[in-house]
Formats: sequence, C-alpha cells, structure tokens
Amino acid sequence: MKNKQFWIRFSGLFGILGGMVLFAGDMLFYYDTENTNLIVNMGNVSESRIIVSAVTALIATWLYLSGLIQIYFAIQPVKPFYRNLILACFTAIFTAYGIVHGAYVAIAASAKLAVTHNLELKQSVDLAIQVNQTLRFTVYPIFALLSVLFISQILKRKTLYPRWIVFFYPLLPFLGQFVICQHLTGSVKTIICGGYLNLLLIVFFIASTIALWRKPN
Repeated sequence: MKNKQFWIRFSGLFGILGGMVLFAGDMLFYYDTENTNLIVNMGNVSESRIIVSAVTALIATWLYLSGLIQIYFAIQPVKPFYRNLILACFTAIFTAYGIVHGAYVAIAASAKLAVTHNLELKQSVDLAIQVNQTLRFTVYPIFALLSVLFISQILKRKTLYPRWIVFFYPLLPFLGQFVICQHLTGSVKTIICGGYLNLLLIVFFIASTIALWRKPN
C-alpha cells in the first residue's frame, strides 16, 4: 500500500519536472528581455542555447511518460477499453510534446542562419514552420478524443480523481491561448506564451498530485 502511494506521488513529480525541463527548453529558444517576437528571438540566441533546448525535448519526454504512472493509477476503475484508450492518447500526446519541440530546432536553426547571413527571415523559416504546424495538427484530434473520454469519466466518478480536477485539465486554457496571449506584453508575454503548453501540463500534474496524494487505491 505504501509502495503504491509512493509511486503515485513520485510519478506526479516526474510529470511536473518534465514540464519544467521543457519550459526551460522553450525559454532557451525564445527568451529575450527586449523583444517579444519569438521567431526573431530564436534567430538571435546562441547556437549552444539551441542545442541545449533540443536536448531538453528528449529528457522531458521521458519524464512526461514517467508521469503516466500516476494517471494509470487514477483511471484504474475505468472500463478496460476506455482506460487503455485514455492511456494511449496520453502517451501519444506526451511523446508529441518532445517531437514537436525537437522539430522546433529546424525553425530556430533556419532563423539563426537568416539573421547571421542577412536573409529574409519569414521566407527562411516558412517551411520549418509548416512542418511543425503539420505535426501539431496531427495531434489535435487525439487531444480532442482524450478530452471527451477523460473529462466524461471524471464527471461520472469512474476515476480516483475528484471532479474539480477538470478545471486544471489543459482543454479550457488551451482553447483560450490566443485570447490570453493577445492581452500580454513584454517579458511576461514571452514567458507565458512561449512556454504556454508546458505550463499547462505543469499545472495539471501539480493538481493531479495534490488530488491523489492520499488516495493509494
């Protein structure tokens, strides 16, 4: 019993750490105290920042997938078909986080070359951005399916999660990302909007860990 409770808690910390690592990777790409244009910022950062940011994608993916242990325990009461589908969706999405971030290296490298050699920035990064957006669009249907399954099972009290966890699930803030970022400025905008998706998972794993802290079964 105590061993199970330990892994529920510890895997949640893995998920939180995964979000923090990849958020740091985002900031290595984007952060600049004087500019909020993320593409321009990627062109101005050092090559070492781009390389280290790429490595964070690999580390964070391992940590995010380790966080699945906690989610698995939480949805154990769910019927096997739906439970396995939820786990498969989470696995696909957490893996996609690393892949999409890794693919951002192409944007950063293209932007860096454009700035270094005085090339037209938008034209230089256009193909890399199209590839990255295609990867994202491939994941969106999986996220939609997961949202329907996960939220419905929670609201029906089929999981170990309390219903309030729905407010910390990434769906609503994800849908509101454009509106939120539109009203931010300066360094706050770069930090929040540059690391937005990873911040959503940090919040989710914190809420999940709190919700399950005293639920060993």
